[in-house]
Amino acid sequence: MKEASSTDNAAESEELAPLDTQPLVERIASLAWEKKATNVRALRVRELVHYTDWFITMSARSDRQVAAICRHIDDTLRVEDDRRPLSIEGNKQNHWVVVDYGDAVVHIFYEPVRTFYELERLWADAPELELDVPDDQQRPLDPYGDA
Repeated sequence: MKEASSTDNAAESEELAPLDTQPLVERIASLAWEKKATNVRALRVRELVHYTDWFITMSARSDRQVAAICRHIDDTLRVEDDRRPLSIEGNKQNHWVVVDYGDAVVHIFYEPVRTFYELERLWADAPELELDVPDDQQRPLDPYGDA
């Protein structure tokens, strides 16, 4: 895990011990990618806040995709892991949906809304978990379908 640092010297970053909640974060990221979420990031905020270990942020290209990602994560974790969110907010308009699993808070953004709020900038001091991005998510999507 890379730790954010206010200095430019990456060598000064400290390695943090993994949390037992990390598999949940990786599972949520994987489920999001199944519905083509983009720019999925996991920020370890445990050392900065007292109500959760992780913020997971992701983007979608439309409000319908935001809803599909939220529904897929919620349905899959309920059925396969018997895990239910404590709350889901913002799922009426689907521009910024927040799903609170206690140990992880998931932020699913319609891309222009994410750009406007710049949530990750507010948590710049939080270390980011390096996620294993699937191959089909490695490069930006081509709007014309060309390879």
